Amino acid sequence: MPMPLPHEHASLEDSTLIDVVRLIRSENVGPITFFQLIRRFGSAGKALDAIPDLARRGGRKKPITIFPASQAETEIEKTTLFGGRMVCFSDSDYPALLRQISDPPPVLAVTGKSELWANKPMVAIVGARNASANGCNFTKKIARELGEAGVIVVSGLARGIDTHAHHGAFLTGTAAVIAGGIDNVYPPENAELFDAMRKDGAILSEQPFGTLPHRQRFHGRNRIIAGMSRGTLVVEAAQRSGSLITARFALEQNREVFAVPGSPMDPRCHGTNKLIKDGATLTESVDDILETLRRIEPMQMKEPQGSLFSSQPPDEPEESVLQDAHAQLDEKLSATPTDIDTLVEQTGLPTSLILTILLEKELAGVIQRHAGGKVSVVYHKE
Repeated sequence: MPMPLPHEHASLEDSTLIDVVRLIRSENVGPITFFQLIRRFGSAGKALDAIPDLARRGGRKKPITIFPASQAETEIEKTTLFGGRMVCFSDSDYPALLRQISDPPPVLAVTGKSELWANKPMVAIVGARNASANGCNFTKKIARELGEAGVIVVSGLARGIDTHAHHGAFLTGTAAVIAGGIDNVYPPENAELFDAMRKDGAILSEQPFGTLPHRQRFHGRNRIIAGMSRGTLVVEAAQRSGSLITARFALEQNREVFAVPGSPMDPRCHGTNKLIKDGATLTESVDDILETLRRIEPMQMKEPQGSLFSSQPPDEPEESVLQDAHAQLDEKLSATPTDIDTLVEQTGLPTSLILTILLEKELAGVIQRHAGGKVSVVYHKE
């Protein structure tokens, strides 16, 4: 049975924007941990006060770094001066479908028109950076036709397919999710498109203002692209590519995946052809997408299976119970990612107690989270 959505129990109404920014920017706090802390303590401010003790209980020896209020204020001010704003999870202009994924960004920096997605469906278009001329032309055409049908096109402002998706939907509405801060243009040749979208489209990021778009941040960017959208269209993708990662996120988030077939002689089409073999909707025209959207439009979007922070807040266990449970989990955890259900089955511990201990261990830097709700031990070099 699907667990409730995160926003049913995680309210940010009692938190200030400064505290929200401080909490998500603090050491070892990711989106899942952020919402677990909100659920447990009721506000970002109270969670910030509790973090040092939780990290100590999780096994941390040195003090954990809490993001300073002055730096949070500076980030908010720089975003505002740039012409953007910080949009919190609880704000009305936060992308509605993004709230339904298991690890939504608690806060987004947005520049441009955040009202774009207020009453319109969104579809993501992603694909190869070294796209073919035919692939680019098809992308621009289908993006334009989606826009004319009232769909907002989401992409990542990358070279190739992303760029042509934005250009095709520019007059009707397009949003770009980027891997750096909203002030960083990447790639540089898209500076003109970036500036135009700041005025007539929207650019958003979960990264702090001034952050450079390093490679490891694109993975998180891709989950947002898929999470905002009712479906993801892949146009040209090699077998190992970021576009297929975005498609995987879409599948994990119970969204639709569309793929454009291509020549088996072109490596750029191997990934899309495999998606079709695996069940993605073969897409030759905009009607293939619109027919699917019409079918799912009257239906409520399906819930993700198993959010780690969506159960009811646990009662505080006794110290002796915690110590014993820590020892049992230490025995079961390893460098290989393990899912929560397996830990529950093999330890016999209540799920709420396991989540409490994993929260402490993550704050301590002892474990890390992986896709699909899995966790693994972090082994630090001496």
